[in-house]
Amino acid sequence: MRVGVDRNKYQIQIPLPPKIDPSVTMMTVEEKPDVTYNDVGGCKEQIEKMREVVELPMLHPEKFVKLGIDPPKGVLCYGPPGTGKTLLARAVANRTDACFIRVIGSELVQKYVGEGARMVRELFQMARSKKACIVFFDEVDAIGGARFDDGVGGDNEVQRTMLEIVNQLDGFDARGNIKVLMATNRPDTLDPALLRPGRLDRKVEFGLPDLESRTQIFKIHTRTMNCERDIRFELLARLC
Repeated sequence: MRVGVDRNKYQIQIPLPPKIDPSVTMMTVEEKPDVTYNDVGGCKEQIEKMREVVELPMLHPEKFVKLGIDPPKGVLCYGPPGTGKTLLARAVANRTDACFIRVIGSELVQKYVGEGARMVRELFQMARSKKACIVFFDEVDAIGGARFDDGVGGDNEVQRTMLEIVNQLDGFDARGNIKVLMATNRPDTLDPALLRPGRLDRKVEFGLPDLESRTQIFKIHTRTMNCERDIRFELLARLC
């Protein structure tokens, strides 16, 4: 705990907020995203899986207590770019009334020893201060790649950052108010330590949208547009 003291008598005057690096507080933080499940098109199966592994444990933890099991701590979302991974993560945060913190993996790659690991610790410290929080690591392959020893200091620093994330995943209660989501389009390059049970317990694949999904996406994006009533969205979807 940080406090302010009198310069002469050294008496405690006021409590101070926790010291968190400005680069951490400047990350994308949304107290409650404005995206809902209705804004996510073509991801019906993925929505059901995310509701099961993220929404249900956060809104109804008593069900898992009654069954005597631990819910998943984290979810790995993988698939090609632009298939709705980030959008669905924001929609889950909206549904669970949770704060949404988005971290780009490359932002945690620092040139000084220990800086990336410190940012991860302060990131989870900030997440614990929220009523409920979803931490979303985008492009996690930038820091979560498989480890190998080639004697390069930069790679060693990336590995320290990844190990700190693993340590934080092991350090909080699965039935708590924090859920970790990670997204990548290269799941084959991730370190096995991240993917073992108890860390990223579930994997959700996001594929390219089919004809029905593309039609639904067209309808979602034209809801606020001034369009003709007889537009054939299915025909437009066939042209994509």
